[in-house]
Amino acid sequence: MIRRQDGDSELLRLDEHRLAKLESLRARGVEPYGGAFARTHQIAELVTDFDRLAGSRCRVAGRLMARRVHGKVGFGDLQDGSGTIQLYLREDRMGPEAYGLWNELDMGDIVGVEGELVRTRRGQISIDVDQLTLLTKSLASLPDKWHGLRDVEVRYRQRYVDLIVNPEVKEVFRRRSQIITGIRRFLVDRGFLEVETPILHPIPGGANARPFVTYHNVLDAELYLRIAPELYLKRLLVGGFEKVFEIGKNFRNEGISTTHNPEFTAMECYEAYADAEAMMKLTEELVAALAEEVCGSRQVTFQGRVYDVTPPWPRVPMIEAVRQQTGVDLQGASDQEAREQAAALGVEVPPTASLGEVVFEIFERKVADHLHGPVFITDFPVEVSPLARRKEDAPAWVDRFEPYVAGWEIGNGFSELTDALDQAARFRHQAQLRAQGDEEAHFMDEDFVRALQVGMPPAGGLGIGVDRLVMFLTNQTSIREVLLFPHLRPKA
Repeated sequence: MIRRQDGDSELLRLDEHRLAKLESLRARGVEPYGGAFARTHQIAELVTDFDRLAGSRCRVAGRLMARRVHGKVGFGDLQDGSGTIQLYLREDRMGPEAYGLWNELDMGDIVGVEGELVRTRRGQISIDVDQLTLLTKSLASLPDKWHGLRDVEVRYRQRYVDLIVNPEVKEVFRRRSQIITGIRRFLVDRGFLEVETPILHPIPGGANARPFVTYHNVLDAELYLRIAPELYLKRLLVGGFEKVFEIGKNFRNEGISTTHNPEFTAMECYEAYADAEAMMKLTEELVAALAEEVCGSRQVTFQGRVYDVTPPWPRVPMIEAVRQQTGVDLQGASDQEAREQAAALGVEVPPTASLGEVVFEIFERKVADHLHGPVFITDFPVEVSPLARRKEDAPAWVDRFEPYVAGWEIGNGFSELTDALDQAARFRHQAQLRAQGDEEAHFMDEDFVRALQVGMPPAGGLGIGVDRLVMFLTNQTSIREVLLFPHLRPKA
């Protein structure tokens, strides 16, 4: 007999009683791990279309979530991917041998049943079973239906159990799929072409972030997991594609929090001959369309508060958002005056920080979390925006925006920088920052500069953090609730 090993999971340790049943079944010639089972229906179809299907024969399969035996009559709850239905079992209908198998089953076993769709005397839609097949014997006890699985860390580490016993969790991930499909359909309907760009980058770029580093043996080259697909997507604009997008994973070797995971899903799209204003309109129309599809309304309830995502959303320059939240007006201030105002607010900045850097630091520390929105923060400092086009009337600032809702930044977009000489200069500045110890600064990407030298049309670009958008539309406050398998610290 297989024995439980020390250190086995407290939740899913092997059940000695179930192991004994497994061996008994095999000794009697019953295979506890069967093959394919042809089904005629999904359980949800039987329940929702009962009036039409009542009295018909059906074959369904799923996991046994409850089991009750009353002598020669038994009841059970069978769950498949679509829903749950009651099983009604009688020894005089099934025969002693098949009913004897029922007596040896446990909650969590996967079975196939065949029988007549009926309604019991108590009005419960049920399958009156006459054939029962064991498909998979479960060797580990599931949490009981009353207490469920509530330990958050165990839920994340053993998501397969979480999905079985907490139906509301499964619904979140159905909606996540609906949201991603909706994003793709929204863009394709507007003429965007979906493309795929590399995950392994020789030079990480497209965002200020610390990358993951790996190594390719045959190429004898150090590579990086992508932090953003931006620079490859813009190369496609140079090549003549005018509207492109990609939905995929990005990887950043940074902290973990309720809104950050080392790998995350993002959508990035780029449109030639557009600008930041066009991308803001695209953003608000996309979010409104997804809200209607997923939530049934443009009024999204999140943590008890109603957010109206109907376009247009307010546009607020970053320096104005700082003034509104803190009362500090930095418009026209010198670098030294800005640093003094930061100190008065308790915001630490480097002694050489420029006005733009100070505005950004105050915004990040004192303003961003208070932006319930939806709202676009616009006009970012050029120092923190190495890929965005300068504003023609204020070259110290760039034509960039971030959409905020519920205190979260859910995206980033701008009018793209197409000046190859300006881009090269900004990359050189970023390289200096890296040399000074800034691990999140950009690398110099000479090939991207070469692409700009060939010529890229004016363009607008947009990135959306899919995970945070899913959090908002499904009323979840932790990114781990919308990732099937979030990263966790290894268990000791």
